Amino acid sequence: MKYYAYLCADFKRKGMDISRAILQFLHYHPLSSRDEIARGTVFEGSDATMKRLLAAAVANGNVVVEGKARATRYRLSDQAHLLMPLNLDTYFAQDVDEREVQTSFNFDLIRQQLPAVHLFTDEDMERLNALQEEFRQHVNEMTENEYRKEMERLGIDLSWKSSQIEGNTYSLLETERLLRESKTADGKTKEEAVMLLNHKDALRFVLDNPDYLQQLTVSHIEDIHQLLTKELSVDRGIRHRRVGITGTNYHPLDNEFQIREAMHDTCDLINGKENVFEKALLALVLLSYIQAFSDGNKRTARITSNAILIANGYCPLSFRSVDSIDYKKAMLIFYEQNNLYAFKQIFIDQFDFAVREYF
Repeated sequence: MKYYAYLCADFKRKGMDISRAILQFLHYHPLSSRDEIARGTVFEGSDATMKRLLAAAVANGNVVVEGKARATRYRLSDQAHLLMPLNLDTYFAQDVDEREVQTSFNFDLIRQQLPAVHLFTDEDMERLNALQEEFRQHVNEMTENEYRKEMERLGIDLSWKSSQIEGNTYSLLETERLLRESKTADGKTKEEAVMLLNHKDALRFVLDNPDYLQQLTVSHIEDIHQLLTKELSVDRGIRHRRVGITGTNYHPLDNEFQIREAMHDTCDLINGKENVFEKALLALVLLSYIQAFSDGNKRTARITSNAILIANGYCPLSFRSVDSIDYKKAMLIFYEQNNLYAFKQIFIDQFDFAVREYF
């Protein structure tokens, strides 16, 4: 059974709004007629009611109409496709080979869709701006030494969580001892320790060079990647061969020139955004989506995103309180559906956590 069918059954069981079911259906069935939408969502109301529901969705910018009269078809707007809520539990209840996914890289995503949308709602921005103001006030009251200590604590947490997401088995306490006292943990591999120490070096570089990523470039991203993968037997620079991603049928680009072009497009997109939160969020998801390197892509994305925040005087994220599985699911649904909602929520929650926990 396909995802939208699972979802419609779930909506009916829980008595949820049919308007959401319509959006979910159109996500998987663009350019559907009104009758097809009604059948696909198991809608039990009248045709007039369905017509009103679709008109409301068009009015609020979630649905776009194409054609006229009998040829009228409906599809999601870019804003809705990228940012509508998708139920992760329902989505991942299906086996990886049963999910309806976009298996190849979406060139329009970076060039056309993302430039045209606002990633955060007015309510999101009100919350984020209030937190940023709180951060600035607290930092202004700190001495330089106090600020560096809090950044060091955040850096330890980030090094631990970022590495844990990639399968590193060091505990937080073991990570702290390694980074503060250079003491490795018993029963752990050398590579695990190196991964953590590389995070420390990359973060120190970002803090010592706060303006380094004021303007994002491919060479700057490659520099961050090189710091994070030092002594880890990872190829330097843009990869020359295919890579696969565990748990998904999405296949990243495998052509070096297309990869580099996508990286340049991403830098242009991020540099062209005025909203710093959008810049940081886009770096997080797009550097992971492109998979420009043979390994270390998500680590590079997390440090690059934080470097953008630091370069603009914003609070960086440690990701300490995020569940690793939730993080991976949010990333996978972006790979497979280009839907950013779940990852956006993680970003907002982690910004909130960082401001309140460290500053």
